[in-house]
Amino acid sequence: MNTPVQFGLIGAAGYIAPRHMKAIKETGNNLLAALDPFDSVGIIDSYFPDADFFTEPERFDRHMDKLRRTGSKTMEYVSICSPNYLHDSHIRMTLRNQAHAICEKPLVLNPWNVDALGEIEKETGKKIFNILQLRHHHAVVSLKEKIENGPENKKYDIDLTYITSRGSWYFYSWKGNQEKSGGIATNIGVHFFDMLTWIFGNVQQNIVHVSANNKAAGFLELEKARVRWFLSVDRNDLLEEISSKGQSTYRSIKVDGNEFEFSGGFTDLHTVTYQNILDGKGFGLDCSMPSISIVHDIRNMNPVGLKGDFHPLVK
Repeated sequence: MNTPVQFGLIGAAGYIAPRHMKAIKETGNNLLAALDPFDSVGIIDSYFPDADFFTEPERFDRHMDKLRRTGSKTMEYVSICSPNYLHDSHIRMTLRNQAHAICEKPLVLNPWNVDALGEIEKETGKKIFNILQLRHHHAVVSLKEKIENGPENKKYDIDLTYITSRGSWYFYSWKGNQEKSGGIATNIGVHFFDMLTWIFGNVQQNIVHVSANNKAAGFLELEKARVRWFLSVDRNDLLEEISSKGQSTYRSIKVDGNEFEFSGGFTDLHTVTYQNILDGKGFGLDCSMPSISIVHDIRNMNPVGLKGDFHPLVK
């Protein structure tokens, strides 16, 4: 019987943390301790009732250090689900304590942060893994295979639409603060940009048509695709046929006018991701760089308005 791998968790009170707890549990491993400044974390009891809990990073850091020095149940991995702007600091704290980091996307907010983390990997001998779970989605894998086996010089026309309604709380939280979240394209779009570059290749052109605190739209030319994209947290952008059904979210990717269906099959992707990391097949820093560069550029560009090839919903 394999000895359980010992984990830490930073950011236990948020939306995504239970998926990480579930993944640690379902891969047969153990959570030693969790950190979050908010103490509404009773969900931990459903998975790891014996886990220690801290509300201050200094005390969590000390706990990691103490466990490592005493040699009893050392944390081998730390899962990071904190706000985007803190990922960099929490990854560094993890590696300094001789553990590998598993971090939610976006890994960091700027491309140069990725380079700096690469230096820390070399210094510590520990690895940084990014959660890029769409790369494990069966429909996404099938599409990648289809594109790779298709005509060599063909460019596909893609419309990406993602509208996920958020109330006013969103804009008062760190998610609504561009300095902390990276803005709309980073916060709700980075995993789609990762998926598209993974399938269709590197960026050749990046244009922003609209950039606001609640929506963004633009055009990406990739090696094998022309992508018109629209991302929004404004429920007023929902199509009538969607909102009339009481749905608050609309996700659509059209490839050459045909709907690419991947609405289901999300529930176990974190567990699959964890198992791949534990098997030595995780997605490292090099995998995260293309999408981080895209969203960084989008954040820092001046929108051109209704010019060129823009997404239909921009009107």
